[in-house]
Amino acid sequence: MKPTNNHGLKRVFRATGFSIKGLLAAWKNEAAFRQEAILALLMLPIALIIDVSMAERILMMMTLMIVLIVELINSAIEAVVDRVGDEIHPLSGQAKDIASAAVFISLALCAITWAMILIPLI
Repeated sequence: MKPTNNHGLKRVFRATGFSIKGLLAAWKNEAAFRQEAILALLMLPIALIIDVSMAERILMMMTLMIVLIVELINSAIEAVVDRVGDEIHPLSGQAKDIASAAVFISLALCAITWAMILIPLI
């Protein structure tokens, strides 16, 4: 049920709480999210320390965040599909496969971006 007085700062605080709850659920229940989050936490200092332009630094940080965002969406899609039913259905598999492909593309984007920025520095 939707709260009747959910506006202004109260709505922002409630939404922030729901977001934190979602991040904690992903951390607890999704191994892929944990792995990608740890990798992002390890790679973020590299993006901040190396001698690259501000635009390159932002691209490196953005691609890390894109991977996490897409993984969260993938996990949400998988949870909804699993909630709908246990029976095997082609559309359920297709939804999960497409969401997984989105994660794969985000990881490829991250790897290509980092490689194009870092390889010339070697």
